[in-house]
Amino acid sequence: MAYINNNGNLILAEEFNVKHTSRAFNFGDGVFETIRIKHGKIVRFEAHYERLMKGAKAIKIKEHPEYTMDFFRDQIMALIELNQVHAGGRCKLSIDRADGGTYSPVSNQAQFLIELWPIEMDDFRLNHKGLEIDIYKEMALTKTPLSPFKTKNALFKVLASIHAESMRVDDLLLQNEKGNLIESTNSNLFIVSNGIIYTPGMDEGCIAGTMRMHIINVAVTHGIRVYECPILPQNLLSADEIFLTNAIQGVRWVGSYKTKAFRNETSKILLEWLNEETR
Repeated sequence: MAYINNNGNLILAEEFNVKHTSRAFNFGDGVFETIRIKHGKIVRFEAHYERLMKGAKAIKIKEHPEYTMDFFRDQIMALIELNQVHAGGRCKLSIDRADGGTYSPVSNQAQFLIELWPIEMDDFRLNHKGLEIDIYKEMALTKTPLSPFKTKNALFKVLASIHAESMRVDDLLLQNEKGNLIESTNSNLFIVSNGIIYTPGMDEGCIAGTMRMHIINVAVTHGIRVYECPILPQNLLSADEIFLTNAIQGVRWVGSYKTKAFRNETSKILLEWLNEETR
């Protein structure tokens, strides 16, 4: 049986319902992190914790003195042990505004929720078939002070994911109000040209992905040049490789966009380096 941790209370996942998170359910009033578990251990928790705390502050949730990095690490590790996730797993750590009120909350106090699921992958694995992608043109994703964070209000990306299904592609790239590409529905975007990696800068409005920053650091450490810059739709057709990154899947390579096919040499080596450092 799987358990969740709702504000310090262990509840069977099957018994958890909306009454426990009504502000998050009714108003999307919270922030969250999706965190990779490898070999029963938490991967890069410090980066996730830092972004979570910054996100909670950005949406005016009061800082809780007990919600330290060590506190949440201990809570997650206890849930890993209770749910017997000794290999690969996915953890979702949320901080929501305390229940009560409508648009105007009764309180700005914080509460937390930890959910945990086992996954088949322990190490990161490269997708066997390259992703087929396209561009989401129905709406633009406007940069705001909340752009770097994962908030519970994710309707834009839900609609983009539905549109990807209707187009029969694996994922769609999102554009900002200037028409520049910033990310996919669930990942940060990288392109490779002549051995150099390019990715949208934070000033473009992309999410501050923990894996994004880590990939940049790993690549630079191994002597690969990385530039943060605007990426235009036409840059896709001149790229040698395209890959997407997130904390759960690591690196996924893109096989095609329109009529252009791509290689995956950079994706392979980056994934090897990721696995080496977390074994």
